[in-house]
Amino acid sequence: MKQGARATMEVKAALETPSAQVQLVHYRFGEPPESVVSMDDKIRVELCLNTRHRSARACFAGWQSSRYERIGEVFVVPPTIEMAARSDEDRPLSSVICLLELAPVLALFDRLPEMSERFLLLGLDVRDAQVRQGLLRLADEARHPGFASQILVESIAAQVSVDLLRYGMALPERSVQGGLAPWQLRRIEERLYEVREAPGLQELAGLCGLSVRQLTRAFRVARGCSVGQHVADRQIGHAKRLLAADESVASIAGTLGFSSSSNFCYAFRRATGLTPGQYRQALPSFRAIQHVRFPRPAALANS
Repeated sequence: MKQGARATMEVKAALETPSAQVQLVHYRFGEPPESVVSMDDKIRVELCLNTRHRSARACFAGWQSSRYERIGEVFVVPPTIEMAARSDEDRPLSSVICLLELAPVLALFDRLPEMSERFLLLGLDVRDAQVRQGLLRLADEARHPGFASQILVESIAAQVSVDLLRYGMALPERSVQGGLAPWQLRRIEERLYEVREAPGLQELAGLCGLSVRQLTRAFRVARGCSVGQHVADRQIGHAKRLLAADESVASIAGTLGFSSSSNFCYAFRRATGLTPGQYRQALPSFRAIQHVRFPRPAALANS
């Protein structure tokens, strides 16, 4: 795992068996963390032992680079698929990490679930009491190893593997705990990807074949935030990219559906704490241009 320059991970305790490695870790962040996690021949399962910051998000390789989804208390990184994570976290965190060797897992089930978008999405927030309980037992054993510790860890890790694989195999057979189906989430994201006026609730509900009330309730279950906040975040992202592309404020306001430049400037400042001009000046590319000295034309140089 690659951590940000000012992030540290201290291993407080560790246990290792032929089929699994367990680590009790403590994270410290000198700044909001960003990391990249990639597992070649292991399945990484992590349980946060205190409260994870609500801004914690992750993006898997193959997703749009701007698409970051919420990370829950327990999350899974499958083998061979790189995951990028980020958060506004500034407090220390403790976690138990269980690295499951792939070969023993395949020996139990012969195959892994298809790494579909739905599987990856729900793997970021595994809401399974058995998996959570198994990880807590592993954390306790790492803290205070007892008699026959290795064989106990082996058996608990095998149980966690079975619970996870059952969870994954059953995904196509059940709804997302009252949330939205993958096709509904995809239609919402496709609409929000368009750089134009923000959609209303009625439009998004129509795309999903739901009432506005059903949409708002199901979206919060699926994403962990309100649909309004999600739409606002996407529009702010569009505004920032257009400002970075040196579009005029008036043009951006019109593109994003604001009735005037002043309304856009007010909304942008309320959301980011900066005016569009201040945001643009803070961009590295803008600062670099400010320090470039262009040679004077010969006619002026000699005058």
